[in-house]
Amino acid sequence: MSEKGPENEPVETPEQAQEQAQGPESTDVRVDAPAATDTDRSPDAARWHTALREITTGNALVAVLSVVLAMFFGSLLILFTDADVRYALSYFFARPYDTFYYAWEAISGAYVSLWRGAVYNDLGGTFIQQIKPITETLKFAAPLTLAGLGIGLTFRAGLFNIGGRGQMLLGGAAAAYVAVTLDLPMIVHLPLAILAGALAAALWGGIAGLLKALTGAHEVIVTIMLNYVGYYLVFYALTRESLLQAPGSGNPKSAPMPDSAVLPSLLGPQFNLHAGFLLAVLATFLVWWILNRSSLGYRFRAVGENPAAARAAGINVGVAYLSAFMISGALVGLAAVNQVLGSVTDGVTSGLDAGIGFDAITVALLGRSRPFGILAAGILFGAFKAGGFFMQASEGIPVDIVLVIQSLIVLFLAAPPLVKAIFRLPSKEA
Repeated sequence: MSEKGPENEPVETPEQAQEQAQGPESTDVRVDAPAATDTDRSPDAARWHTALREITTGNALVAVLSVVLAMFFGSLLILFTDADVRYALSYFFARPYDTFYYAWEAISGAYVSLWRGAVYNDLGGTFIQQIKPITETLKFAAPLTLAGLGIGLTFRAGLFNIGGRGQMLLGGAAAAYVAVTLDLPMIVHLPLAILAGALAAALWGGIAGLLKALTGAHEVIVTIMLNYVGYYLVFYALTRESLLQAPGSGNPKSAPMPDSAVLPSLLGPQFNLHAGFLLAVLATFLVWWILNRSSLGYRFRAVGENPAAARAAGINVGVAYLSAFMISGALVGLAAVNQVLGSVTDGVTSGLDAGIGFDAITVALLGRSRPFGILAAGILFGAFKAGGFFMQASEGIPVDIVLVIQSLIVLFLAAPPLVKAIFRLPSKEA
């Protein structure tokens, strides 16, 4: 019991002072926070998860500056591959102006030709030739966006889907099988082929989600292995006439897609842009709604932030993993549908993915796993692809320079502190 002081104020006894110094007892710990000894994540797994979340959901400014840095270093590569610049460097101290002149000509010529090949060709003789580059960019952007949406959705759920190639192969093969084996009106045939492609890829992606949910198998290893399994399954199907191989052909290739199962052209036969781009835009709005307006998206984001806390809140983490991978696979399958049923396709081969399954990872990273960011990143990478070919044809610059720029973007995206240090941006601690 407290004693009274000279001014009738309670005076703490030594025992009470000791209790106050020691702080509250351990029984006052909040029960809604996950325990530190939770077995959901080992220290290494927790660090990996934190790093993945930092990379995939970081500052949009860092993403833009990563592109700027990649373009800068790409310019240096252009200089080193230009014969005139290398020759001018041999007498730099005698006439330094020549080096700067040829350097400017090389860099400006490269990026102007990139613009003309990707956005607007002011040298085109007709209006159609002038605007055709932007339609080519959108054509290339469609599958990149669709696959990027799938990869980005798993990022938001705290997962890493590197199985885009296998999912595209299975989805494309299923869409092609429905397209070439059935004879139906277009109003039924085309939607059925699209659905088959999305469903097959969803089931293939679901394998990784199921193994993750039931056994804790690491999704990176599982999806990489499934890429190989998917490739050889599709290759086998393309060598059997009873499955996908074109009748009378000795090559691993399917027959051309029938007109009733081909995505219609958007701007007429003079352009290669087809309805696959509209499919990508619709998918962008759908994924945005799932992630930001649905309870399923809330569960994905909760699991992505902290599976232990999500489980404590009553969320079935295993079901969330499975659902995320199946939806992701369906989106990647739509990218394959875009490739197989596009209006310029002439059949399916084992290379139908065209590297899109891996490029989509970069698109998702650049878009910070946000649907509209992924759409913008897909258009940017579509511009790189469309403009790269024109740049090589008009300026003689290797198209591999574009691949290097894309790789550098990934490098800088994976190292936000480096980008912030170069541009002297404030860190979170500051």
